[in-house]
Amino acid sequence: EELERSCPGSKAHIIDAMKYVNPIINKLIIGGYLNTVKNTPMIYGKLYEMSESGENLTDLTKTVNKLLSFRLKRLISEYKPSVIVCTHPFPLQMLSTLKKKDKVKVPVVAVLTDYATHSFWLHDNIEAYVVAHEYIKYEMINRGAPEDLVYPYGIPVSKCFLHKKNRQELLREFGFDDKPTALVMGGSLGYGEVHGTFKALMGCKKDLQIIAITGSNRKLLQQLEKYSSETNKKILVLSYTNRVSDFMDMADFIITKPGGMTVSESLIKELPMLVMSPIPGQEEKNAHFLINNGIAARILSADNLDNVLFQLYDNPNRIKYMKEMARFFAKPNASRDIVCLLQKLSGNG
Repeated sequence: EELERSCPGSKAHIIDAMKYVNPIINKLIIGGYLNTVKNTPMIYGKLYEMSESGENLTDLTKTVNKLLSFRLKRLISEYKPSVIVCTHPFPLQMLSTLKKKDKVKVPVVAVLTDYATHSFWLHDNIEAYVVAHEYIKYEMINRGAPEDLVYPYGIPVSKCFLHKKNRQELLREFGFDDKPTALVMGGSLGYGEVHGTFKALMGCKKDLQIIAITGSNRKLLQQLEKYSSETNKKILVLSYTNRVSDFMDMADFIITKPGGMTVSESLIKELPMLVMSPIPGQEEKNAHFLINNGIAARILSADNLDNVLFQLYDNPNRIKYMKEMARFFAKPNASRDIVCLLQKLSGNG
């Protein structure tokens, strides 16, 4: 969005590199990831830890990516980009291999979309690393990244999140009253304790209104719609929606899995966060970042949600502090700053 807005004549091509390079391997990786995250998240967490500390898994991915990198070269020859942006470490690893062999000479920028680092992101021949915050920059440097190549510009979000709409008008549009409103999100797949959290909110002693977004989880959507018909609370249940920004403007707080994009959007909206069901690995690290910096509270289970809400609402200073910290860590200019960096690296800045 920002590139094409601020640089007339420029064109951004969004390509699923792994799908292009090898659809079968991509399907195995994505399918394996989704099944593991849904059914055995602790195993995913262990694999994540192993890839951090053990060389065997890291060496395996390097070998596979080296073997597949030649197909990525074909893609680059077809599009002839002036700069390449990677938001996943696997194609980044392939590009590092190609650049080492002098097969690709295009500047490459890695954009880390979590509030944490991982050894998979660190490679030679990468022109820039964009990270979520100055604190994450220090982590990257400690891992061995050159200081002058790490830019704490933040995670880019859609421009609709940069503007706040009138809450009263939005409440009226959706038939809500001017009272505390909770936004519940389980990510694009609707995973996590959304079901239990929703039921806990329905039974909460606080007079709350609820907005729940279930993503692609049709079963969850139907369950929540059934529950919402059995209460007098004002409730809105949706699957996919392009109005998440508006619902954030309506909400007093968000209960969510701590995915990097959702966290970045919530920070820009200065929306207090209650984090639930983080995936062991990057989301767990995101949760630690938020809690350690006073931005969020942790819901250990749906059973303790009532207590967490009472602690927040009985202490207005806590909510005020969470909003202040969200404002401090937000990076509303991330897209603009990244585009300026891309222009500079491509020789157009």
